[in-house]
Formats: sequence, C-alpha cells, structure tokens
Amino acid sequence: MEASPQALSVLTDEGVATFSPEQLRAMRDEFQRFLLEYQFGLREVETKLGILRDEFQLMHDYNPIEHVSSRVKTADSLVDKVARKGVEPTFDGIRAGIMDIAGVRVTTSFTNDAYRLFDLLTQQDDITVREVKDYIAAPKANGYKSLHVIVEVPVFLSSGRVEVPVEVQFRTIAMDFWASLEHKIYYKYAGAVPEGLVAELKDAADSAALLDARMERLHHELHGPHGTHAGPVRAV
Repeated sequence: MEASPQALSVLTDEGVATFSPEQLRAMRDEFQRFLLEYQFGLREVETKLGILRDEFQLMHDYNPIEHVSSRVKTADSLVDKVARKGVEPTFDGIRAGIMDIAGVRVTTSFTNDAYRLFDLLTQQDDITVREVKDYIAAPKANGYKSLHVIVEVPVFLSSGRVEVPVEVQFRTIAMDFWASLEHKIYYKYAGAVPEGLVAELKDAADSAALLDARMERLHHELHGPHGTHAGPVRAV
C-alpha cells in the first residue's frame, strides 16, 4: 500500500520506516507526556526553593538565594545526549540513563550558602538524594566550580505516584559568571578553544575563587557566619 502524501518516511537500521499522520501525532503526544513528568518534578523543587527563599526574606535578616533558574531539556538536546551517551532510545532507557532532563540552578551570595541550601533541600523527608558531585571542594581541571545533586521528588499524577529525578546546581555569583562566559567561549570555538585561552580561563576561575573567599570573609566580619555547614559534601 502506498503511503499517503502526508506520511513521513525515515531511514532506520532495518530499512525505511513510514509513519502515518496519526502515528506521528501519537508519538508526539507520548513524548510530551514523558516530558510532563519532568516539568512537574521541576515545579516541586522550585516550590521548595521558593518556600525557603520566602521564609528567609520574611523571618530572617539575610537571604542566601540570589537567583533561581530552571529548564527541561529540549527534544533536540535530549536526542543528542541519548546518542552521545549510547543510552537505549526508549522512554525506560532514557529514564534510567539520563538524570539531568530537568535542571534547577540556584545562585547564592557566598560559598557557604551553597552548602547551607544543599542541606536545607536534601534533608526534607520527601527528597531522595541519588548522586552528589561537589565541584566546589574538588573543581574540574578547567576551573569549573559548582555543587551538583540529583534528587528524586514524588509527583502525583492521575495514574499514580512517580519519582522524578531533578538535577540541582548550587553556585555563587562568581562561579555562575565564570561558567556562563566559559560556556559562551567554548560555543564560539566549537569546543576547540586555543590553549592560551584555556589557561586564561583557568586563571580567571582561580581569581573568582579568591574573590568568593574574600567577600565571604568580609561578610562574616560584618554580620557573623550564617549556617553551620563547612563543606565539602560526601558523594553518594
């Protein structure tokens, strides 16, 4: 039977597969439902962080949260990562193999705030910690610093409860500024950054770390320390 003019033919390992408009709509709807879980999980974490921020603003004289941003990976970005990591291209395979489909970035004033907020979030009894990578205590070779944690949060759908992984990154303003510029430079050079520029980026990261330490020391001298977490975080 010939495919209709609106059908889509795709070259696969097994040959040419043809999809009808109805099949394409069903695939689109299934993919949207899959991403909805992560959007809802993101909302749960954002709500928890929003409550902490509002409490600090209303009940304390200091708010450790400067900014919160979030995103769910786009379809193109997710497909690229599935191919890059060799993850099984099924929804179950993606759930098991990719933990950062939903991501939240928390920008703090000081390094100690990053650890303090990590504690306040992960100690909540409906949060399960799946993985911790403390790049503040042990920066990457290029100078990148941030505290990463994969948490699971419960989301209650009409079909029942699902546990959704969300990556949360905690970093100071200085760390975030450096990471943003480093990302733009690597994008401009398509990853092939000149060696001299790589060295300058590492030097800039060291300067940012010194600035963080100096500003935190000045803050403590003026206001006293906030929070009790001395870092680093033990990996899970």
